[in-house]
Amino acid sequence: MYILIIILCIIIIILFSSLNKRIRSLEKEILKIREEQDGNRTEEIKNLPENPLLPAAEEIIEKEEKPCENNDIEEEPAIKISPVFEFLQQNALAIAGIFTLVLGIGYFVKYAIDNNWIGEISRAAIGFAVGAGIIAIGHFLRKNYAVFASIITGGGIAALYFTTTIAFREYHLFSQNAAFSITCCVTLVSLFLSYYYKSEILIIFSLFGGFLAPLMISTGQSNYLFLFTYISVINVGMLIIAFLKKWKSIGWISFVFTSTYLFYWTFAKTEINAVYFYVISYIIFYAFALQNYFTQKKLLPAYILMLILVNLTAIIGTVFIFKQLQYDPIILFPTGFALLNGILLYREHNEKRLDTAHSVFSGIVVSLITIAFALQFSAHLITSVWAIEATLLLFIWKKTGLRIFRGFFHILFPLVIIAQVITWAEYMDAKDLRIIFNPVFLTSLVTVFTIFINLRLLKRMQQKPKDSFFENLFSAVSYGVFYVAMLSEIIYHISEEPLIIIFSIGMLFSLYFIFIILLFGRKLEIGRMLETGLLYIFFSLIILNTIIAGSGIITHIMMKNINLNFYFMYGTYLLPLICMIIKIIPHSSFFKIKLSYWLLVTAVVIAVSMEANHIYLLIRSENIADMKKLQEYFVLLYLPIIWAILASIFIYKGLKTDAREYAKAGFTLLGITIIKLYLYDVWKMDNVSRIVAFIILGIILLLSSFLFQRLKNIVATMVEKKQETDKTN
Repeated sequence: MYILIIILCIIIIILFSSLNKRIRSLEKEILKIREEQDGNRTEEIKNLPENPLLPAAEEIIEKEEKPCENNDIEEEPAIKISPVFEFLQQNALAIAGIFTLVLGIGYFVKYAIDNNWIGEISRAAIGFAVGAGIIAIGHFLRKNYAVFASIITGGGIAALYFTTTIAFREYHLFSQNAAFSITCCVTLVSLFLSYYYKSEILIIFSLFGGFLAPLMISTGQSNYLFLFTYISVINVGMLIIAFLKKWKSIGWISFVFTSTYLFYWTFAKTEINAVYFYVISYIIFYAFALQNYFTQKKLLPAYILMLILVNLTAIIGTVFIFKQLQYDPIILFPTGFALLNGILLYREHNEKRLDTAHSVFSGIVVSLITIAFALQFSAHLITSVWAIEATLLLFIWKKTGLRIFRGFFHILFPLVIIAQVITWAEYMDAKDLRIIFNPVFLTSLVTVFTIFINLRLLKRMQQKPKDSFFENLFSAVSYGVFYVAMLSEIIYHISEEPLIIIFSIGMLFSLYFIFIILLFGRKLEIGRMLETGLLYIFFSLIILNTIIAGSGIITHIMMKNINLNFYFMYGTYLLPLICMIIKIIPHSSFFKIKLSYWLLVTAVVIAVSMEANHIYLLIRSENIADMKKLQEYFVLLYLPIIWAILASIFIYKGLKTDAREYAKAGFTLLGITIIKLYLYDVWKMDNVSRIVAFIILGIILLLSSFLFQRLKNIVATMVEKKQETDKTN
């Protein structure tokens, strides 16, 4: 077995040597070919005749190659996907190879341990020696194979980390402090090598190892002060290298790891000491995000996003700790961070630079002050912060036009809605909440305020037609959040009332809410699609309100459960209904759909019929026992008359305005009235009532027929006159 392995190794060495010689010869041949081609091109250029257009063309090319000097933001996306894939394609074998080598060494060490070839100290020594050897190999390869050497060196650093971890956890060769000191040394060495080799890849390896090292040597006993002192040292080193080398990725890696550790500490074991590390981290990453701003007076997209996230994480962490430990004032950190950003905003204002940086700082300051006010009035932290941050992202997208902020806004906004829904659910278990000035409703107000700012910003940014689907959807969600927030607050405070009162007040609020939106529709710039949808909802609610709420209220009044005055309050829904028909509908796009006529007619017929029935019952009945007989009498005698009158009005309206759907609806209602009369009513009436009903209905039908014939003749005469005029001309 061992002989076969030795022979295989010899064969691999021979093949590698021959392939290496072949590659070198190919490199020499390619170099000669390139030199010959360069020489031929030089001769061709010399022999070309001079073209008078050539200088102009060269001038145009130079202009195209020059960067735009007035561009405030460099169009550099925060995350470049294609270079990452290209790097992986070109170096996949190297990465796989170094991991395979580390695993192979590990398996060899394990095999040696299982066979008792080496002791525990020797095992650790081999691991450290192998890691140092791999780093040395990377050092010698760095001049000709920079990327490959960085990957090799990163593998050697990983070997050192894993060796330290195993020596501490499995063999107990070091104490925790000694193991931690070794990992710190490895991290510092790797950071130094990264800077010395000018290798961003290597420092990424180093940061991953440095941040994962505490997990490798953890014993389960949380020493957070020691941990975050170590993390702060790493972050300071990262910041120094970031300023020297302008490497963006290292800041993001450190930020993600640091935020994860901080949030874990905050939620697992809330301590006031964590606040100090939040502040330290805030300063470090804020400085990282402003490096281009201080050197070039510009803010790149990646750094703008970092500014937003740094403020977001710091506010959530510090305010959560203060709330849990009941420290005051709770607005200390939002106000302090707002002051810091305000200083930079003041600097921009003094220098009269009203560019992207000015917009970003002003947006952050306004957001932090809004958060401070929301927290002062005990609004919910997460919902309020997310809502304000979503608006900030949208504001920066508007100012910069960078799609990355639009993408983050589209991700964060649904989370705001979900968080707000969870906040509303607290009404179910809450007790003794004050009117308006309670945490749930104040949180809703913050969300509503930010959503309407979002709506205004989107309308100004909209390049597509105003009635786009996205705009209508966002508008519907915005008004929906406001509606649910108000309705939830109202229902909570009347929850002790009878169910019919709760339902009636909810319906009344809904009708007035839609009416006000449509009344100020032009100022609110709602789209036609949303306007039509709200009108359909309004008339559908009118039908439900009169059938369910109205009938229920009359029943409860007869049962002496509620006061008669409540019916008059319920009846105020007729005001928005009348205003809607007279003022709003004629100027809307409601009637572009033929079904709209039928919905309007149905709502009017049901509203008039039911309210006439309610008034009749209130006047005539004294108790619940009388209601059934009186209601049957109303249906038999008065309802056909009401329907006949309404049908005549609709027919007249349809013929006068040339809105044929009104006339169709009127004739349909008239047909239903006649069918009801002959198939149902006549069998239920006494003789006197039957005679009265037939006479009144007959008169109404004759008058309707007369009006119809009259209008028909008028229309015919107008058509004849028009034809004569056309012939004369």
